Amino acid sequence: MNIKEIRRQRRRQKAKEKFKKKLQKAPKLHFSKDKIHIDKKQLKKSFLLLLEIGLACLLAYSLVLFYGQRVSNAGDSMSPVLKNGDVVLVDRLVYNVVRPKRGDIIVFKPGGNENAHYMIKRIAALPGETVQIKNGSIYINGTVWREEIYVSDITSAGLAAEPVELGSDEYFVIGDNHEGSDDSRTSDVGNVKRKDIFGKAWFITSFGENFGRLKN
Repeated sequence: MNIKEIRRQRRRQKAKEKFKKKLQKAPKLHFSKDKIHIDKKQLKKSFLLLLEIGLACLLAYSLVLFYGQRVSNAGDSMSPVLKNGDVVLVDRLVYNVVRPKRGDIIVFKPGGNENAHYMIKRIAALPGETVQIKNGSIYINGTVWREEIYVSDITSAGLAAEPVELGSDEYFVIGDNHEGSDDSRTSDVGNVKRKDIFGKAWFITSFGENFGRLKN
Protein backbone atom coordinates (compact mmCIF):
# COMPACT_ATOMS: atom_id res chain seq x y z
CA MET A 1 0.00 0.00 0.00
CA ASN A 2 1.49 3.28 -1.03
CA ILE A 3 1.50 6.52 0.92
CA LYS A 4 -1.35 8.13 -1.09
CA GLU A 5 -3.77 5.32 -0.30
CA ILE A 6 -2.81 5.42 3.38
CA ARG A 7 -3.56 9.16 3.51
CA ARG A 8 -6.86 8.64 1.64
CA GLN A 9 -8.01 6.02 4.18
CA ARG A 10 -7.05 8.28 7.08
CA ARG A 11 -9.13 11.13 5.59
CA ARG A 12 -12.10 8.79 5.19
CA GLN A 13 -11.73 7.60 8.77
CA LYS A 14 -11.62 11.16 10.07
CA ALA A 15 -14.75 12.07 8.03
CA LYS A 16 -16.66 9.11 9.50
CA GLU A 17 -15.65 10.08 13.03
CA LYS A 18 -16.81 13.69 12.47
CA PHE A 19 -20.15 12.48 11.09
CA LYS A 20 -20.68 10.23 14.15
CA LYS A 21 -19.93 13.11 16.48
CA LYS A 22 -22.50 15.29 14.68
CA LEU A 23 -25.13 12.59 15.02
CA GLN A 24 -24.43 12.31 18.73
CA LYS A 25 -24.79 16.07 19.22
CA ALA A 26 -28.03 16.35 17.15
CA PRO A 27 -31.26 16.62 19.27
CA LYS A 28 -33.17 13.35 19.44
CA LEU A 29 -36.83 13.23 18.49
CA HIS A 30 -39.04 12.48 21.47
CA PHE A 31 -42.39 10.77 21.05
CA SER A 32 -44.68 11.00 24.02
CA LYS A 33 -45.99 7.70 25.27
CA ASP A 34 -48.86 9.39 27.07
CA LYS A 35 -52.32 8.43 25.71
CA ILE A 36 -54.74 11.14 24.54
CA HIS A 37 -57.48 11.55 27.13
CA ILE A 38 -61.06 11.91 25.82
CA ASP A 39 -63.75 13.18 28.18
CA LYS A 40 -66.64 10.92 27.24
CA LYS A 41 -69.17 12.88 29.30
CA GLN A 42 -68.25 16.16 27.64
CA LEU A 43 -68.34 14.47 24.23
CA LYS A 44 -71.83 13.14 24.96
CA LYS A 45 -73.04 16.58 26.06
CA SER A 46 -71.68 18.17 22.88
CA PHE A 47 -73.37 15.53 20.74
CA LEU A 48 -76.72 16.02 22.50
CA LEU A 49 -76.43 19.80 22.11
CA LEU A 50 -75.80 19.48 18.37
CA LEU A 51 -78.72 17.06 18.11
CA GLU A 52 -81.05 19.50 19.89
CA ILE A 53 -79.96 22.36 17.63
CA GLY A 54 -80.53 20.20 14.56
CA LEU A 55 -84.00 19.15 15.71
CA ALA A 56 -84.91 22.74 16.57
CA CYS A 57 -83.87 23.90 13.08
CA LEU A 58 -85.82 21.06 11.49
CA LEU A 59 -88.91 21.90 13.55
CA ALA A 60 -88.67 25.60 12.69
CA TYR A 61 -88.29 24.81 9.00
CA SER A 62 -91.28 22.44 9.09
CA LEU A 63 -93.47 24.99 10.87
CA VAL A 64 -92.65 27.65 8.28
CA LEU A 65 -93.10 25.21 5.40
CA PHE A 66 -96.46 23.81 6.51
CA TYR A 67 -98.00 26.61 8.58
CA GLY A 68 -96.14 29.80 7.78
CA GLN A 69 -96.51 30.24 4.02
CA ARG A 70 -97.69 33.82 3.46
CA VAL A 71 -100.20 34.81 0.78
CA SER A 72 -101.52 38.30 0.11
CA ASN A 73 -105.24 38.77 -0.50
CA ALA A 74 -105.99 40.78 -3.62
CA GLY A 75 -109.30 42.65 -3.76
CA ASP A 76 -112.34 42.74 -1.50
CA SER A 77 -114.03 39.55 -2.69
CA MET A 78 -113.79 38.07 0.83
CA SER A 79 -114.89 41.20 2.68
CA PRO A 80 -115.55 41.64 5.56
CA VAL A 81 -113.54 38.57 6.65
CA LEU A 82 -110.55 39.66 4.56
CA LYS A 83 -109.66 43.07 3.21
CA ASN A 84 -107.60 43.99 0.18
CA GLY A 85 -103.91 43.56 1.00
CA ASP A 86 -104.42 41.38 4.07
CA VAL A 87 -101.64 38.82 4.41
CA VAL A 88 -102.67 35.36 5.58
CA LEU A 89 -100.77 32.27 6.70
CA VAL A 90 -101.64 29.05 4.91
CA ASP A 91 -101.91 25.64 6.55
CA ARG A 92 -100.54 23.31 3.88
CA LEU A 93 -100.66 20.18 6.01
CA VAL A 94 -104.30 19.99 7.08
CA TYR A 95 -105.63 18.64 3.78
CA ASN A 96 -103.18 15.76 3.90
CA VAL A 97 -105.07 14.60 6.98
CA VAL A 98 -108.68 15.65 6.30
CA ARG A 99 -110.62 16.62 3.19
CA PRO A 100 -111.55 20.23 2.48
CA LYS A 101 -115.03 20.89 3.83
CA ARG A 102 -117.83 23.31 3.08
CA GLY A 103 -117.19 26.71 4.59
CA ASP A 104 -113.38 26.39 4.52
CA ILE A 105 -111.51 29.41 3.19
CA ILE A 106 -108.97 27.96 0.80
CA VAL A 107 -105.98 29.27 -1.13
CA PHE A 108 -105.58 28.03 -4.70
CA LYS A 109 -104.42 28.89 -8.19
CA PRO A 110 -107.23 29.01 -10.76
CA GLY A 111 -106.93 26.27 -13.33
CA GLY A 112 -103.62 25.21 -11.79
CA ASN A 113 -101.93 28.13 -13.55
CA GLU A 114 -98.56 28.49 -11.81
CA ASN A 115 -98.16 32.03 -13.12
CA ALA A 116 -101.48 33.19 -11.67
CA HIS A 117 -101.83 35.00 -8.35
CA TYR A 118 -103.13 32.92 -5.46
CA MET A 119 -106.87 33.33 -4.93
CA ILE A 120 -108.70 33.08 -1.60
CA LYS A 121 -112.34 31.92 -1.61
CA ARG A 122 -114.80 29.93 0.46
CA ILE A 123 -115.91 26.41 -0.46
CA ALA A 124 -119.63 26.29 -1.23
CA ALA A 125 -120.06 22.83 -2.76
CA LEU A 126 -118.15 19.57 -2.46
CA PRO A 127 -117.08 16.82 -4.89
CA GLY A 128 -119.98 14.86 -6.37
CA GLU A 129 -122.56 17.52 -5.51
CA THR A 130 -124.70 19.50 -7.94
CA VAL A 131 -124.72 23.24 -7.36
CA GLN A 132 -126.96 25.88 -8.86
CA ILE A 133 -127.66 29.53 -8.13
CA LYS A 134 -131.23 30.71 -8.66
CA ASN A 135 -133.58 33.16 -7.02
CA GLY A 136 -130.55 34.73 -5.33
CA SER A 137 -129.70 31.56 -3.37
CA ILE A 138 -127.29 28.63 -3.65
CA TYR A 139 -128.91 25.25 -4.18
CA ILE A 140 -126.95 22.11 -3.31
CA ASN A 141 -128.45 18.95 -4.77
CA GLY A 142 -131.70 20.83 -5.30
CA THR A 143 -131.97 22.23 -1.75
CA VAL A 144 -131.34 25.82 -0.68
CA TRP A 145 -128.16 25.89 1.42
CA ARG A 146 -127.42 28.72 3.80
CA GLU A 147 -125.23 27.10 6.47
CA GLU A 148 -121.48 27.78 6.32
CA ILE A 149 -121.93 29.97 3.22
CA TYR A 150 -122.00 33.70 3.88
CA VAL A 151 -123.85 34.87 0.78
CA SER A 152 -127.42 35.96 0.08
CA ASP A 153 -129.34 37.75 -2.65
CA ILE A 154 -126.87 36.72 -5.34
CA THR A 155 -127.67 38.72 -8.47
CA SER A 156 -125.11 37.11 -10.78
CA ALA A 157 -125.31 33.33 -11.11
CA GLY A 158 -122.78 33.07 -13.92
CA LEU A 159 -121.99 29.50 -14.90
CA ALA A 160 -124.15 28.26 -12.01
CA ALA A 161 -127.32 29.61 -13.57
CA GLU A 162 -127.64 26.03 -14.79
CA PRO A 163 -126.90 23.02 -12.56
CA VAL A 164 -123.15 22.36 -12.26
CA GLU A 165 -122.18 18.78 -11.47
CA LEU A 166 -118.88 18.59 -9.62
CA GLY A 167 -116.38 15.85 -10.35
CA SER A 168 -114.91 13.54 -7.73
CA ASP A 169 -112.05 15.99 -7.08
CA GLU A 170 -113.76 19.33 -7.76
CA TYR A 171 -114.96 22.12 -5.46
CA PHE A 172 -117.24 25.08 -6.14
CA VAL A 173 -115.94 28.24 -4.46
CA ILE A 174 -117.45 31.69 -4.02
CA GLY A 175 -116.40 34.94 -2.38
CA ASP A 176 -118.24 36.23 0.68
CA ASN A 177 -118.63 39.53 -1.15
CA HIS A 178 -120.27 37.75 -4.08
CA GLU A 179 -121.03 40.96 -5.99
CA GLY A 180 -117.31 41.73 -6.28
CA SER A 181 -115.85 38.27 -6.67
CA ASP A 182 -114.43 36.27 -9.54
CA ASP A 183 -114.98 32.67 -8.47
CA SER A 184 -116.42 29.38 -9.69
CA ARG A 185 -119.24 31.29 -11.34
CA THR A 186 -116.80 32.62 -13.94
CA SER A 187 -115.03 30.68 -16.70
CA ASP A 188 -111.66 32.16 -15.69
CA VAL A 189 -111.86 30.31 -12.38
CA GLY A 190 -114.45 27.55 -12.72
CA ASN A 191 -114.44 24.51 -10.49
CA VAL A 192 -111.33 24.10 -8.33
CA LYS A 193 -109.57 20.76 -8.46
CA ARG A 194 -108.11 19.26 -5.30
CA LYS A 195 -104.58 19.24 -6.71
CA ASP A 196 -104.76 23.00 -7.26
CA ILE A 197 -105.59 23.78 -3.62
CA PHE A 198 -102.48 25.18 -1.93
CA GLY A 199 -103.92 24.99 1.58
CA LYS A 200 -106.31 26.48 4.11
CA ALA A 201 -106.07 30.13 5.19
CA TRP A 202 -105.92 30.18 8.98
CA PHE A 203 -104.24 33.34 10.32
CA ILE A 204 -104.21 37.02 9.32
CA THR A 205 -100.81 38.59 9.96
CA SER A 206 -101.73 42.11 8.84
CA PHE A 207 -102.18 44.43 11.83
CA GLY A 208 -105.67 45.84 12.17
CA GLU A 209 -109.12 44.79 13.25
CA ASN A 210 -108.84 41.46 11.41
CA PHE A 211 -105.48 40.51 12.92
CA GLY A 212 -105.41 37.01 14.41
CA ARG A 213 -106.88 33.62 13.70
CA LEU A 214 -109.15 33.72 10.68
CA LYS A 215 -112.77 33.14 11.63
CA ASN A 216 -114.81 31.04 9.26
